[in-house]
Amino acid sequence: MHKNIGTIQSEAIEQIHKACTMPELDTIELSLFGRKHGMLSEILKGLKDLDVAARKVQGELANDAKGAIQSELDERRAELIEQETGGDIDVTECLIPPLPRGTLHPITLISDELEDMFSGMGFRVYDGPEIETEYYNFEALNIGVDHPARDMQDTFYIKDLPGRLMRTHTSSSQVRAMREFGAPLAVIVPGRCFRNEATDARHEHTFFQLEGFVVGSDISFAHLKGILEATARHLYGSDTQVRLRPKYYPFVEPGVNGEVTCLLCRGSGCRLCKSTGFLEIFGAGRIHPHVLREGGLDPKKWSGLAFGFGLTRLAMLKYGIDDVRLFESGDLAFLKQF
Repeated sequence: MHKNIGTIQSEAIEQIHKACTMPELDTIELSLFGRKHGMLSEILKGLKDLDVAARKVQGELANDAKGAIQSELDERRAELIEQETGGDIDVTECLIPPLPRGTLHPITLISDELEDMFSGMGFRVYDGPEIETEYYNFEALNIGVDHPARDMQDTFYIKDLPGRLMRTHTSSSQVRAMREFGAPLAVIVPGRCFRNEATDARHEHTFFQLEGFVVGSDISFAHLKGILEATARHLYGSDTQVRLRPKYYPFVEPGVNGEVTCLLCRGSGCRLCKSTGFLEIFGAGRIHPHVLREGGLDPKKWSGLAFGFGLTRLAMLKYGIDDVRLFESGDLAFLKQF
């Protein structure tokens, strides 16, 4: 037994020094330490058949031989690695090929940009439910039962949930936020909306909006225009002009249609803006007293302003996208541009 262990050790070390590749070293290690037929493994298994005194002696010799051989294996492996790499190796390098990196959706990009801007102005970012009640989506916003927007042709109602629908605008969160936070407050609500639309290059059944509203004392149109001009110039450049024209919205009084300088012709008139020099991108106005009352606020004490941007339309203008259907298409060739 003494001679066998010593012979195994010397022969193994000689073979290790002659090995020129990693597979050769692996073969040597397996022949010595393999579970089934490894020479040293067999010797260690046979120790149980010896008496206590012999087992102790042979066990120490076998373990010493195993340690010496393992040390030689490790040293030779390090030498071979150094030969292959020229001595430079990054032990932290991941050998698994990296997965392809994705990109942010253009709607996400412009939503994040506006959230950062409004957060810097003191606005709270609020998230309302996409499955909404008729009350918050219509009635609380002064949209009566006979209003055209409540017709089935415009709204996705949920068959098995009476009185529930897919929200048609993010304005449905106005009264929710007022009831939750009271006044004064400044809130934006970015999110997805749904309408029963026939899809084409300009219309889609699923789209994104960003609702904003402010409630406080003596809120005026000057505050509203200041916010809208700051937003337009942040998105489209410092020379962008904002034009407000009267328009009816049931949840504001008075209401305005908001337009900005055409991004293509910069106000001189072109096909995109129908020769007006302006593009419509938002609706706005002073919050209707009915909405304030539904939010638990006294319209004699508090006043407010509200505005709504179509994030989908803003992204189309900012990135020069001419078909709204691309946003929901899942087309990687389109998305990888961002």
